[in-house]
Amino acid sequence: MRVKRMSLKGDNQMIVLSGTIGAGKTSLTTLLAGHLNAPAFYESVDDNQILPLFYKDPKKYAFLLQIYFLNKRLDSIKEASNNKYSVMDRSIFEDSLLFHLNADLGRSTDIEVQTYDSLLENMLQQIPNSKFQKTPDLLIYISVSFDTMLKRIKKRGRSYEQIDNDASLYDYYHELNQRYRSWYEKYDLSPKIEIDGDKYDFVTNEKAQKAVIKLLDEKIKEVLG
Repeated sequence: MRVKRMSLKGDNQMIVLSGTIGAGKTSLTTLLAGHLNAPAFYESVDDNQILPLFYKDPKKYAFLLQIYFLNKRLDSIKEASNNKYSVMDRSIFEDSLLFHLNADLGRSTDIEVQTYDSLLENMLQQIPNSKFQKTPDLLIYISVSFDTMLKRIKKRGRSYEQIDNDASLYDYYHELNQRYRSWYEKYDLSPKIEIDGDKYDFVTNEKAQKAVIKLLDEKIKEVLG
């Protein structure tokens, strides 16, 4: 893809991607980081030993999985803060959405929910006079239809994510996709922009990639200068 690279101004500018499973966060992170000549930070998935266990036994591993992700997410934010600018493929502010969905499905206890919420609140508190930034300068939300979500999940082929192997995942994915819409509408911690992942298939289509980059360039110029 040949597009003119854009440079961000200022110090420690952090752009964060958000969206449901299969939305294309990793693809857009790679694309945008390359365009901005910025370091990319990815969610720990392929090397995550807990994730396959969670899909086999959600009640046993839901709490442990979210603690793992929360810890890794904070590590990534700390590392990103050492760079002039960065692009991250998952927001720490989505973790509560994911864990509370599992809680509502009976996959965690009340004490686990209370412990998790208290830990997250403490982790997100900003230390006075600290340069360690936890809130992004811009949040990019990739919205996709439920059908697109399912197609992407099937295409990437992780066995433990497949509905064919576990029919209960259908309802889980459907509820997750719906909750993301509500989460994004309520999100107000930073400037934000929504990218329609159905309209712009930036994962495979070069024309769509250029269109999305143009939209993001305009938004970045608006909020980051």
